[in-house]
Amino acid sequence: MMIRHLVIAGLLSLNMPAPAPALHVMTWNVCAGTNPGCPLFRRPAAELAWHVAVLAAKADVIFLQEFCTGADADLERELEARTGRAWSVRSAGLAHPDGSPYQCFPDRNGRARGVQSVTLAVAEQGARFEVHALTSPPWGARRYAVCTAGRAFCTAHFSSGSAYDDRQQGAPYRHRQLRELFKLGRGVIGGDLNLVPRAAAAAYADRDECDPRNRWTYVTRKRKIDYVFAGDGRMRGCFVDYARKGWSDHVPVHAWVAR
Repeated sequence: MMIRHLVIAGLLSLNMPAPAPALHVMTWNVCAGTNPGCPLFRRPAAELAWHVAVLAAKADVIFLQEFCTGADADLERELEARTGRAWSVRSAGLAHPDGSPYQCFPDRNGRARGVQSVTLAVAEQGARFEVHALTSPPWGARRYAVCTAGRAFCTAHFSSGSAYDDRQQGAPYRHRQLRELFKLGRGVIGGDLNLVPRAAAAAYADRDECDPRNRWTYVTRKRKIDYVFAGDGRMRGCFVDYARKGWSDHVPVHAWVAR
């Protein structure tokens, strides 16, 4: 009787569909655009793309901050070559208060690298995207969120909190940006929020965050300001890649999310 039950159980398990693998999402502030203290400052577009693709070779979705729009095509090509899958990349370039583009510094050979950006890449052919303006200080950089068309994935880079960019008591613009981003996003949401977990508490309502241990992600000040959120019960794993702390002033964060 025992053997019969085992055989039946085995046959039933053969007919059950295998669970879908978790979705792999990476967020990383590349620090490539305007900060001379960062390793990828003034590196050519192809090098920026290579560094991202090395980190994200097994990812399905990539959130980037302080990337450069001039490297978008290189990133798409590098990801496709390294992963063997089709990719779609969309960036939203930041702007100065007067509306002029917030340019990345040119590379070391003087070649333009486009505009400093927040970038979303997905392993999908011909994916459609949306760009949404976030409320920003009138005297600071204009910030944006980039989402896939159904808003299953959204990323942003909030105001920095520096003297020229939402330094006021209570960080009013960053908290408004937080509300706006999480109103937009319907699935996986993340990026560099420039808020520590206590200040970003509203984002945790009915959501799991990749790293409940709140390990630091910002190398310079050893605090957590980079996040990946998903709906309650969807988070399957998290990896904070400290081995890459020499590549940027932020470390990459990898999350595995149930589909």
